[in-house]
Order: sequence, then C-alpha cells, then structure tokens
Amino acid sequence: MCRPVTDIRSILIVEDEPLIAMMLEDFLDSLGHRVVGICDTVKDALGHVEKGGFDCAVLDVNLKGENVWPVAKAMREKELPFVIASGGHVEPPPAEFAQVPMIEKPYTIDRVTPAIEKAIAG
Repeated sequence: MCRPVTDIRSILIVEDEPLIAMMLEDFLDSLGHRVVGICDTVKDALGHVEKGGFDCAVLDVNLKGENVWPVAKAMREKELPFVIASGGHVEPPPAEFAQVPMIEKPYTIDRVTPAIEKAIAG
C-alpha cells in the first residue's frame, strides 16, 4: 500500500535505460513529485548536480558501463540527498555510500517512496 507524499520534491533521475527512466518518472509524478531531469550519462548527471535545482536524485549504479560513484560523490559534496538504484548483480557500493538508501529494480512505488523519504531525512 502506498503512503501519501508528505512533501512534494524536485527529483533528478539518473538512469540510462529509457523505459525504466520513464516508468520511474511516472511513479514519481503519480506520487506528486516533480522530475526536473533525466540523465543517462555520468557527464550529464554531473552537469545537473553542478547546476542544482532539485531536492533529491535517484542514481542508477551503472550508466552505459560507467559507475555512478563520481555523481554520488558530487551529490555528497553539495549535501544533496540521493537514492542508489541497482538492477542487482553489482558490487556493493563503496563504503562511503553504504548507508545511502538503495532500491532494486524493478522499481515499485512501494519501494521508491520510503527510499526517497529516508534519503531526504538523512
């Protein structure tokens, strides 16, 4: 059962699979959040992090063969919360990100909502 959104958030999606990104965007929209962008490369995501303008991000671990950890580090430096997303069968996150909320694909609203809330709560 979905819990109601207590706060509307601006969220950046960092995901290289277009169908998965669209599905996540639909989930977030249905929860009342606002998606500010979808990035499919580390370079694009780093540009969005530099610009800011969002409350939280969902970071896919693997973007076209590149690890997302530089984006996670940039998010941490800017004190922006994020959720790590994994399709499974990946190495655990570096120790510095071990406490970051993680969701596994396939995404469900029931998994997305508490992960975002936990990330924002710190």
